Amino acid sequence: MRTRKLAVVGGFEFTPDTHADRRGLFVSPMEEQAFVAAVGHRFPLAQTNHSRSAGGVLRGLHFTATPPGQAKYVYCARGRALDAVVDIRVGSPTFGSWDLVDMDSESFRAVYLPDGLAHAFLALEDDTVMSYLVSTPYRAELEHAIDPLDPAIGLPWPRETEFCLSERDTVAPSLAEAEARGMLPRYADCLPAGPAGDPAVVPGFPARSATGEG
Repeated sequence: MRTRKLAVVGGFEFTPDTHADRRGLFVSPMEEQAFVAAVGHRFPLAQTNHSRSAGGVLRGLHFTATPPGQAKYVYCARGRALDAVVDIRVGSPTFGSWDLVDMDSESFRAVYLPDGLAHAFLALEDDTVMSYLVSTPYRAELEHAIDPLDPAIGLPWPRETEFCLSERDTVAPSLAEAEARGMLPRYADCLPAGPAGDPAVVPGFPARSATGEG
Protein backbone atom coordinates (compact mmCIF):
# COMPACT_ATOMS: atom_id res chain seq x y z
CA MET A 1 0.00 0.00 0.00
CA ARG A 2 1.44 3.34 -1.08
CA THR A 3 0.34 6.60 0.53
CA ARG A 4 0.42 10.28 -0.43
CA LYS A 5 -0.48 13.31 1.64
CA LEU A 6 -3.04 15.45 -0.10
CA ALA A 7 -2.69 19.20 -0.52
CA VAL A 8 -5.34 19.61 2.20
CA VAL A 9 -4.05 18.93 5.70
CA GLY A 10 -5.21 15.60 7.14
CA GLY A 11 -6.22 14.08 3.79
CA PHE A 12 -4.47 11.08 2.26
CA GLU A 13 -4.42 9.08 -0.95
CA PHE A 14 -3.90 5.30 -0.73
CA THR A 15 -2.88 3.06 -3.63
CA PRO A 16 -3.11 -0.66 -2.82
CA ASP A 17 -1.24 -3.52 -4.42
CA THR A 18 -3.35 -5.46 -6.92
CA HIS A 19 -2.93 -9.16 -7.65
CA ALA A 20 -4.08 -10.30 -11.08
CA ASP A 21 -3.92 -13.70 -12.79
CA ARG A 22 -5.90 -15.67 -15.37
CA ARG A 23 -8.84 -15.87 -12.93
CA GLY A 24 -9.17 -12.12 -12.48
CA LEU A 25 -8.01 -9.73 -9.78
CA PHE A 26 -7.79 -9.43 -6.00
CA VAL A 27 -7.20 -6.20 -4.09
CA SER A 28 -7.65 -4.74 -0.60
CA PRO A 29 -8.58 -1.06 -1.08
CA MET A 30 -8.51 -0.49 2.70
CA GLU A 31 -5.75 -1.90 4.90
CA GLU A 32 -5.94 -0.92 8.55
CA GLN A 33 -2.21 -1.21 9.23
CA ALA A 34 -1.31 1.14 6.38
CA PHE A 35 -4.17 3.49 7.28
CA VAL A 36 -3.12 3.80 10.93
CA ALA A 37 0.53 4.27 9.98
CA ALA A 38 -0.41 7.24 7.77
CA VAL A 39 -3.33 8.81 9.63
CA GLY A 40 -2.44 7.99 13.24
CA HIS A 41 -5.69 6.32 14.34
CA ARG A 42 -8.12 3.62 13.23
CA PHE A 43 -11.04 4.43 10.95
CA PRO A 44 -14.25 4.50 13.05
CA LEU A 45 -16.59 2.72 10.65
CA ALA A 46 -20.32 3.40 11.13
CA GLN A 47 -21.76 2.77 7.67
CA THR A 48 -20.86 1.77 4.11
CA ASN A 49 -22.31 3.54 1.07
CA HIS A 50 -22.49 2.55 -2.59
CA SER A 51 -23.33 4.78 -5.56
CA ARG A 52 -23.64 4.09 -9.28
CA SER A 53 -23.44 6.96 -11.76
CA ALA A 54 -23.69 7.56 -15.47
CA GLY A 55 -20.85 9.31 -17.25
CA GLY A 56 -20.93 13.05 -16.62
CA VAL A 57 -22.66 12.80 -13.25
CA LEU A 58 -21.07 15.25 -10.82
CA ARG A 59 -21.87 14.58 -7.14
CA GLY A 60 -20.83 17.16 -4.55
CA LEU A 61 -19.34 19.14 -3.05
CA HIS A 62 -20.83 17.48 0.04
CA PHE A 63 -20.00 17.66 3.73
CA THR A 64 -21.62 16.88 7.08
CA ALA A 65 -22.19 19.47 9.81
CA THR A 66 -19.72 19.37 12.70
CA PRO A 67 -20.59 18.10 15.21
CA PRO A 68 -20.88 15.23 14.60
CA GLY A 69 -19.03 15.55 11.29
CA GLN A 70 -18.13 12.64 9.07
CA ALA A 71 -14.86 11.15 7.88
CA LYS A 72 -14.86 9.22 4.59
CA TYR A 73 -12.73 6.59 2.89
CA VAL A 74 -13.67 6.43 -0.80
CA TYR A 75 -12.61 4.33 -3.78
CA CYS A 76 -13.90 3.46 -7.25
CA ALA A 77 -15.10 -0.14 -7.46
CA ARG A 78 -16.09 0.05 -11.15
CA GLY A 79 -15.48 2.48 -13.98
CA ARG A 80 -13.53 5.74 -13.69
CA ALA A 81 -13.95 8.91 -11.65
CA LEU A 82 -12.19 12.15 -10.91
CA ASP A 83 -12.37 12.66 -7.15
CA ALA A 84 -12.08 16.07 -5.50
CA VAL A 85 -11.30 17.04 -1.90
CA VAL A 86 -11.69 20.66 -0.73
CA ASP A 87 -10.69 22.09 2.64
CA ILE A 88 -13.66 24.11 3.95
CA ARG A 89 -12.56 24.17 7.62
CA VAL A 90 -12.49 27.78 8.78
CA GLY A 91 -9.10 28.42 10.37
CA SER A 92 -7.37 25.52 8.63
CA PRO A 93 -3.86 26.22 7.32
CA THR A 94 -5.05 24.91 3.93
CA PHE A 95 -8.54 26.49 3.90
CA GLY A 96 -9.83 26.76 0.33
CA SER A 97 -7.19 24.39 -1.02
CA TRP A 98 -8.11 21.29 -2.99
CA ASP A 99 -6.64 18.12 -4.42
CA LEU A 100 -7.74 15.72 -7.15
CA VAL A 101 -7.33 11.96 -7.36
CA ASP A 102 -7.84 9.84 -10.49
CA MET A 103 -9.80 6.75 -9.50
CA ASP A 104 -10.60 3.59 -11.46
CA SER A 105 -11.19 -0.12 -11.08
CA GLU A 106 -7.64 -0.95 -12.17
CA SER A 107 -5.64 0.90 -9.51
CA PHE A 108 -8.37 0.99 -6.81
CA ARG A 109 -6.77 4.20 -5.57
CA ALA A 110 -8.59 5.50 -2.48
CA VAL A 111 -8.94 8.79 -0.61
CA TYR A 112 -9.32 9.47 3.09
CA LEU A 113 -11.14 12.66 4.08
CA PRO A 114 -11.12 13.60 7.75
CA ASP A 115 -14.03 15.46 9.30
CA GLY A 116 -14.60 18.91 7.82
CA LEU A 117 -13.50 18.36 4.23
CA ALA A 118 -15.90 18.63 1.29
CA HIS A 119 -16.03 15.83 -1.26
CA ALA A 120 -17.12 15.54 -4.88
CA PHE A 121 -16.52 13.25 -7.82
CA LEU A 122 -17.18 13.28 -11.54
CA ALA A 123 -18.05 9.95 -13.16
CA LEU A 124 -15.96 9.60 -16.31
CA GLU A 125 -17.74 6.46 -17.57
CA ASP A 126 -21.22 5.00 -17.45
CA ASP A 127 -21.91 2.64 -14.56
CA THR A 128 -19.16 4.12 -12.40
CA VAL A 129 -19.47 2.65 -8.92
CA MET A 130 -18.08 4.45 -5.88
CA SER A 131 -17.74 2.76 -2.50
CA TYR A 132 -17.59 4.73 0.76
CA LEU A 133 -16.70 3.91 4.33
CA VAL A 134 -18.06 6.62 6.63
CA SER A 135 -17.56 7.34 10.32
CA THR A 136 -21.09 8.48 11.25
CA PRO A 137 -24.60 7.40 10.19
CA TYR A 138 -26.45 9.38 7.53
CA ARG A 139 -28.74 12.14 8.84
CA ALA A 140 -30.34 14.22 6.13
CA GLU A 141 -30.66 17.35 8.27
CA LEU A 142 -26.87 17.45 8.78
CA GLU A 143 -25.91 17.13 5.12
CA HIS A 144 -24.77 20.26 3.26
CA ALA A 145 -23.50 21.10 -0.22
CA ILE A 146 -21.28 23.69 -1.88
CA ASP A 147 -21.32 24.53 -5.58
CA PRO A 148 -18.80 22.17 -7.24
CA LEU A 149 -18.43 24.69 -10.09
CA ASP A 150 -17.64 27.63 -7.79
CA PRO A 151 -15.02 29.61 -9.75
CA ALA A 152 -13.45 30.84 -6.51
CA ILE A 153 -12.55 27.22 -5.65
CA GLY A 154 -11.51 26.57 -9.24
CA LEU A 155 -11.72 22.79 -9.49
CA PRO A 156 -10.36 21.85 -12.94
CA TRP A 157 -13.18 19.61 -14.14
CA PRO A 158 -12.85 18.51 -17.80
CA ARG A 159 -14.23 21.39 -19.87
CA GLU A 160 -15.81 19.21 -22.53
CA THR A 161 -18.06 17.43 -20.03
CA GLU A 162 -21.81 18.01 -19.99
CA PHE A 163 -22.39 17.84 -16.25
CA CYS A 164 -25.39 16.15 -14.68
CA LEU A 165 -26.06 17.50 -11.17
CA SER A 166 -28.80 16.93 -8.64
CA GLU A 167 -31.19 19.80 -7.92
CA ARG A 168 -29.55 20.27 -4.52
CA ASP A 169 -26.07 20.57 -6.02
CA THR A 170 -27.29 22.89 -8.79
CA VAL A 171 -28.54 25.48 -6.27
CA ALA A 172 -25.79 24.94 -3.68
CA PRO A 173 -24.10 28.11 -2.37
CA SER A 174 -20.56 29.13 -3.18
CA LEU A 175 -17.83 28.64 -0.60
CA ALA A 176 -17.97 32.35 0.32
CA GLU A 177 -21.76 32.25 0.66
CA ALA A 178 -21.60 29.12 2.84
CA GLU A 179 -19.03 30.80 5.09
CA ALA A 180 -21.17 33.95 5.36
CA ARG A 181 -24.16 31.81 6.40
CA GLY A 182 -22.13 30.09 9.13
CA MET A 183 -22.45 26.70 7.46
CA LEU A 184 -18.77 25.79 7.43
CA PRO A 185 -17.05 23.75 10.15
CA ARG A 186 -14.31 25.24 12.31
CA TYR A 187 -10.91 23.62 11.95
CA ALA A 188 -10.46 23.36 15.73
CA ASP A 189 -13.72 21.38 16.00
CA CYS A 190 -12.60 18.88 13.34
CA LEU A 191 -9.28 17.79 14.85
CA PRO A 192 -9.11 14.15 16.03
CA ALA A 193 -9.49 13.76 19.79
CA GLY A 194 -7.02 11.87 21.94
CA PRO A 195 -7.98 9.36 24.68
CA ALA A 196 -8.70 12.14 27.20
CA GLY A 197 -10.78 14.14 24.75
CA ASP A 198 -7.97 16.58 23.96
CA PRO A 199 -6.82 17.06 20.35
CA ALA A 200 -4.54 14.22 19.36
CA VAL A 201 -1.24 14.84 17.59
CA VAL A 202 -1.49 12.68 14.48
CA PRO A 203 0.36 12.64 11.16
CA GLY A 204 -0.93 15.24 8.73
CA PHE A 205 -2.43 17.55 11.36
CA PRO A 206 -0.56 20.48 12.92
CA ALA A 207 -0.57 20.45 16.71
CA ARG A 208 -3.19 22.67 18.33
CA SER A 209 -2.56 24.94 21.28
CA ALA A 210 -4.73 25.18 24.37
CA THR A 211 -6.47 28.18 22.80
CA GLY A 212 -7.59 26.07 19.86
CA GLU A 213 -5.29 27.73 17.35
CA GLY A 214 -3.16 25.68 15.03
